[in-house]
Amino acid sequence: MDIKQLKFLVALDQSRHFGQAAALCHITQPTLSMRLRNLEDELGLVLVTRGQRFEGFTEAGERILAWTRTLLAAYDGLQAEAANCRGRIVGSLRIGMVPLSSFNLMDLLKPLIDSYPLLQVQLSSLSSEQVTDGLSRNQLDLGICYLDQINRSYFEVIELGTTRLGLLFDTRHFAFTNPSLSWEAIAALPLGLLSQGMHYRQSIDLSLRSRGLHPLSLIESDSTYQLVQGVCAGLCCAIMPLDHGLEGLSEHLRLLPISDASIHAPVGLLLRRSEPRSALAEQCFDAVRQLLWPSPIHPPLELT
Repeated sequence: MDIKQLKFLVALDQSRHFGQAAALCHITQPTLSMRLRNLEDELGLVLVTRGQRFEGFTEAGERILAWTRTLLAAYDGLQAEAANCRGRIVGSLRIGMVPLSSFNLMDLLKPLIDSYPLLQVQLSSLSSEQVTDGLSRNQLDLGICYLDQINRSYFEVIELGTTRLGLLFDTRHFAFTNPSLSWEAIAALPLGLLSQGMHYRQSIDLSLRSRGLHPLSLIESDSTYQLVQGVCAGLCCAIMPLDHGLEGLSEHLRLLPISDASIHAPVGLLLRRSEPRSALAEQCFDAVRQLLWPSPIHPPLELT
């Protein structure tokens, strides 16, 4: 058994396809299949259900896959720890985050990457539940999500503030004279909204329903990019976080505050308390704490 075989197994889980898994690992499909069969022979277990195509993992395969992720995380942690002993921070940092919040992750990533140029970052847009699940399964190193249902006995948390809301619009298609907008004014507009069921959308729906408002949801998507595309095309406006940097994507985009509008749950940065957790994640978590709270005399800055 070697590290490569374990990486092949995880690649197959990610892609759910033998050919795509082989491409991810930069090997041929026959080589991937052979190495996985070698792993099965060594363990004395059937890990993969095979037919004309990949059909999933066996029950034993799912259990071995969980251990595989733990072993690979420990291996990555070992490499990062060795680099740390040499005075360097290297490796890949896996971050899962909710798609919209009044927190621009790039404001933190830029000084981190400037300080540690060998650092690589993998970003995933996920729900709060998916973030905590990914951290618990060691599929993520850090998470950014809403804190209303977080059990802090399992996670270290840095609070990043409450998400305040505004209306994103394109000046080529819409114009407003007031410095801020009411929910009543918002409800009269064609809107692009995140898909139902997402925490951010639920808070918006609650704010509207509590006022007896039923707006026109012209576009719904789980992709922020697609909503911004709809705004730029003049199809809709979108309820977006203030201070997220979205209006900087185009000279025509503007973001007006919505009066008394915010997501009630604060957003936070999470690090799993239990082992294994990589030295890289710990150091980046501490670096974020230093960026937000550079002096023990002063309280943390609230990013809103």
